[in-house]
Amino acid sequence: MQLSKEMVLAKANEVSKNTLMETLDIEMIDYGEDFLVARMPVTPKVHQPDGVLHGGATAALAESVGSFASHIFIDLEEYFVRGLEITANHLKSVKEGYVYAKATFLHKGRTTQLLDIRVTDEKDNLISICRLSTISLPLKK
Repeated sequence: MQLSKEMVLAKANEVSKNTLMETLDIEMIDYGEDFLVARMPVTPKVHQPDGVLHGGATAALAESVGSFASHIFIDLEEYFVRGLEITANHLKSVKEGYVYAKATFLHKGRTTQLLDIRVTDEKDNLISICRLSTISLPLKK
């Protein structure tokens, strides 16, 4: 059974309860055939001491959206996903509003996946460029 876009996003947000994603208020907001978008509010909760978005919070947003993208596009009854490596290049600082992370696949293999994640602000300024590699491993039955 194919789930609707709304059902997929609702399920992704539901499983985020009581996790880092909930702590950082990360919300999955859109997806398509080869992408997933999440957003996170920029508040003092995710600031570094000088009042701008912490790079670690940005990396957590990127890893969250990238891992969820890999989850959406595999058979979770047969496999589970884990992150292997993440890199982040921070290009611009943000003090308030929302940041949006769009994960798209560069490689969607049976075992490994490579995602490009672009983090932008509300005015579509590029904040960070991230790369995430994930692995899909069979569930032990």
